[in-house]
Amino acid sequence: MTALPGSDLAGYLRSYVQEMAFGEEEPAVVLDRYHTPDLVWHNDGLPLNRQRLIDHARPARRNATECRLDIHDTLTCGDRVAARYTLHAVSRGRPVASDIHLFGQLAPDGRLRRVDTLTRTLTVRQKA
Repeated sequence: MTALPGSDLAGYLRSYVQEMAFGEEEPAVVLDRYHTPDLVWHNDGLPLNRQRLIDHARPARRNATECRLDIHDTLTCGDRVAARYTLHAVSRGRPVASDIHLFGQLAPDGRLRRVDTLTRTLTVRQKA
C-alpha cells in the first residue's frame, strides 16, 4: 500500500527512498506516485525538476547497496508538511549519512507539489 505524504509522511519517506534506490519500477513511475507532475524540488537551493530527479535515481540504483532512515520528527498542518530525518546509506562500499530537513506543500490529492530540503553530511566512522 502506498503511503502518500499527506496521510503518512514517515511512511512516504521510507517507501519513496526504498523504491527509488532499490525498486523494480521505472523511477518515473515511483516519482509520479508520490509527487505531482509540476513538482518543484529545491535541494540546498539547487532546483531539481522531474527529469533531474528521475536521472538521479539511476546512479543511486547502481551504487547504493543499503539505505535506511532514522525519522526524528514529522509534522503535517493543512497542506504543509515538515520532517527531520537522517539518511544512512552504503554507496560504492562506503557508508554515508546525511541529516535532512524537509519542508513541503501538498496537492489536494495528498501528493507533494513542492519540496525544499536542507542537508548536512555527517562524518561516518567505518567499523574496524
